[in-house]
Amino acid sequence: MPTFLSQLNWRFATKRFDVAKSVTEENFNKILEAIRLAPSSLGLQPFHVYVVKDAEFKQRLYLASKNQAQVLEAPYLLIFCARLDVNQMIEDYIEAASNGDSAIRASLEPLKQARLQSLQSRPAADLLSWAGHSAYIALGFGLAACAELGIDSCPMEGFDRSKVDEILNLPPHQKSLAYLAVGYRSHEPTKPKARLAKNDLFSFI
Repeated sequence: MPTFLSQLNWRFATKRFDVAKSVTEENFNKILEAIRLAPSSLGLQPFHVYVVKDAEFKQRLYLASKNQAQVLEAPYLLIFCARLDVNQMIEDYIEAASNGDSAIRASLEPLKQARLQSLQSRPAADLLSWAGHSAYIALGFGLAACAELGIDSCPMEGFDRSKVDEILNLPPHQKSLAYLAVGYRSHEPTKPKARLAKNDLFSFI
């Protein structure tokens, strides 16, 4: 029976997808749920994900993405964007954490103020980097969920971010960072997986 680790060995960054095969809605929702449940800095989930299925929209993204075939061939293209609207993110978090209970909300006020103070003072570049770290953790959880389900995927950065931001008509507080193409491979990998040996990657102190 496949295990999580065996599935990580099975997966590879799929460059060409089988356009005749789609991902079931049930499985795709599991991938989205893994992304939603991913840990994030301060629990604020400072990212937003656009799910692209429309062929014409993909064509526009393809031209802004160095004509990479995955953009057109994968049934789903997820675009991970950083969020920079600190006040709204914190407000959303407090609302979710209190679940509409005014007493719980009041008890969370010191936490709210501490997070506002921590984040509002950061320069824009630092804030983008901070949000990006959480977005990439979530993307990693999406990759892992795909592998566990036996679904192929490919993380991608090779695109013109300013053009993609324009195509998505992103608000000023969102910036595109990375894609995750999701579907099924059209062929098996031609090379074995290459990874550093444990002794080269880990130091035990």
